[in-house]
Amino acid sequence: MPAATTVEAFLDFGYRSGLLEQTAVQALQSKLNGHAPTTPRALADACIEFGLLTNFQAEKLLAGRWRGFIIADKYRLLERLGAGGMGAVYLCEHVHMDRRVALKVLPVAQAEDPACLARFYREAKAVARLDHPNIVRAHDIDCENRIDVKNKLHFLVLEYVDGCNLHAFVHRNGVLAPERAAHYIRQAALGLQHAHEAGLVHRDIKPGNLLLDRQGVVKILDMGLARFFHEDSGAYVKEFETGYVIGTADYLAPEQVVDSQVDIRADIYSLGGSLYYLLTGKSPFQDGTPTQKMIWHQVRQPKPVRSLNPEVPEALAQVLDKMLAKEPQRRHQTPAELAEALAPFTQTPPAPPTVEELPLPSLAPAGRPSSQICVAATPPPVQDAERGGDDSLAASPGVELVRTFPIRNGNR
Repeated sequence: MPAATTVEAFLDFGYRSGLLEQTAVQALQSKLNGHAPTTPRALADACIEFGLLTNFQAEKLLAGRWRGFIIADKYRLLERLGAGGMGAVYLCEHVHMDRRVALKVLPVAQAEDPACLARFYREAKAVARLDHPNIVRAHDIDCENRIDVKNKLHFLVLEYVDGCNLHAFVHRNGVLAPERAAHYIRQAALGLQHAHEAGLVHRDIKPGNLLLDRQGVVKILDMGLARFFHEDSGAYVKEFETGYVIGTADYLAPEQVVDSQVDIRADIYSLGGSLYYLLTGKSPFQDGTPTQKMIWHQVRQPKPVRSLNPEVPEALAQVLDKMLAKEPQRRHQTPAELAEALAPFTQTPPAPPTVEELPLPSLAPAGRPSSQICVAATPPPVQDAERGGDDSLAASPGVELVRTFPIRNGNR
């Protein structure tokens, strides 16, 4: 598709996309007081500066890509928040309600499998019934009707969290004070308890799936839907057939390697690994291949947390050790029990994140999304891919499948 090489071509793409209106462009031209841009780039920059376009939209129009900005006749595409592994997330605005949401696209491989697609809709309905301040709410599930049914776009509409995931937050700001880390993990435990009571298990709890907003509230992302979305390329193993498990090797519970049908205690183990990361800046087994890490989760103990961070109170270290127990029966048996164990360290809530810790959102300049709702500190490279005639959305590389095997005998 040819790029916009003239101002006229750029405006034509903008009008055809539905993003620009002639009255708004005329108002912009009057504001420029006779200094009309003479190149497509200059006009795009002016549209961004005056709020007619986001950076993402302008870049697509400059490249000649004008289709697909209005999704399912309801959601206007504003920015790509993150993409990696097999999932992509976009910041959208409801065209009638002016409400911002995060739209998460179902990966093509799952969408083309009828059984998987039916399972996705069934489980998304279950997730939609969850209503808790520490879980990202699901507002809607829908698909974009297309002539080519095979390329139909299925997506989940999620609460937009203006903030950052805890992996990116620690990467930017360093390890957290023990009380602050305990407070954030306790919030996640309360969200897990609500999901547990509804019969849901996450199976991929990790810092990247714990979102921190500007008020200091932690929300769990992808509750009950982890099997459908995989964000960290190369870090995942997954299960849709016998012999594979789902999860991130850095935070995988030992029993998940043996059997993917785990209970809430696997999430407690992964939450323990997340607490370890908040306190040390490292996962329990930082080095090694995914396969090695899965073995080590079963047979090794991580370095004592106090050896890496002496400021961690001994009592909190003991709670962490129990969360990371190899045998599920030795851990806290419910998230509520864990929350109670963490309560002594959370008597004084920490202050909300500062602007220095969590910079204010902006839709520009290029390459800086307004909120890394589910991306790691350094997002993986994204490769654009055509979806039939809709070229405004991007797909990203698939994840590596790792064959796993159980370690039934070992020092646990």
